[in-house]
Amino acid sequence: MEQPNLSYINELSGGDESFKNKLIAIIKTEFPEDKAIYIKNFEAQNFKASAENVHKLKHKISILGLEKSYKIAESYEDNLKENDVSGEAAFNQILQNITDYLETL
Repeated sequence: MEQPNLSYINELSGGDESFKNKLIAIIKTEFPEDKAIYIKNFEAQNFKASAENVHKLKHKISILGLEKSYKIAESYEDNLKENDVSGEAAFNQILQNITDYLETL
């Protein structure tokens, strides 16, 4: 499985450590909240809302340099829109991978 990284954040920040740290802080704050909302909606079988949550989480997946994971999330989002939960396990693994990574920052 691909690993999250700060390549895109480093590129965006252009060497500005303050900006880089702000971006990381935003992700570390928002990601757990977005993940919790996704889980709540999924457990309630509110798949339309879950798809919207996945859409929001995709941006953080992308920012953390996870290109393959982004494609998995994109497919999963489309599935949820059709009340199809195919891809849930793979998506949950991506979320756990990011959670573990953010704890190291």
